[in-house]
Amino acid sequence: MSYVPRLKAEYKERVISALTEEFSYKNVMQVPKLQKIVVSKGVGAAIADKKLIDYALEELATITGQKAVSTLSKKDVANFKLRKGMPIGAKVTLRGEKMYEFLDRLVTASLPRVRDFNGIKANGFDGRGNYTLGVTEQIIYPEINIDQVKKINGMDITFVTSAATDKEAKSLLTELGLPFKKN
Repeated sequence: MSYVPRLKAEYKERVISALTEEFSYKNVMQVPKLQKIVVSKGVGAAIADKKLIDYALEELATITGQKAVSTLSKKDVANFKLRKGMPIGAKVTLRGEKMYEFLDRLVTASLPRVRDFNGIKANGFDGRGNYTLGVTEQIIYPEINIDQVKKINGMDITFVTSAATDKEAKSLLTELGLPFKKN
């Protein structure tokens, strides 16, 4: 028997029926699902120090369990001494089982380690059913060794869903365990 992540099994067993009941879908294929999670990190100081990109790539690979790629600048900006094609960030796109494993670790282990945490804001939706969450410190992840951190950086985590509206996406993410603030 092959391994199935906990959240994926929970999605199939509980979340589909809960969302079908809430939004009265006629078909199982109408139920929104999580398509991918994109974890990205901007490293603006990498213009002066090229090693910072390597550290960012290494940290993202440690956090997500998948190799990160560097993002390149699209145009020249003279005020910032930035040239087209210079690496200025890092990102990882997670799909399938690694996506569910990352979401499970984020909800159960990482978010509770945030100082004064009382839920995530619900205003990060883009109008098309996708949600972006900003994390201010990478040291909330238990995979990161605090002694080896060169610089405290934040990152953006984008949840791409197949939901048509933000309300459906919020219900999906709430059912999957994301702790939204009560308004």
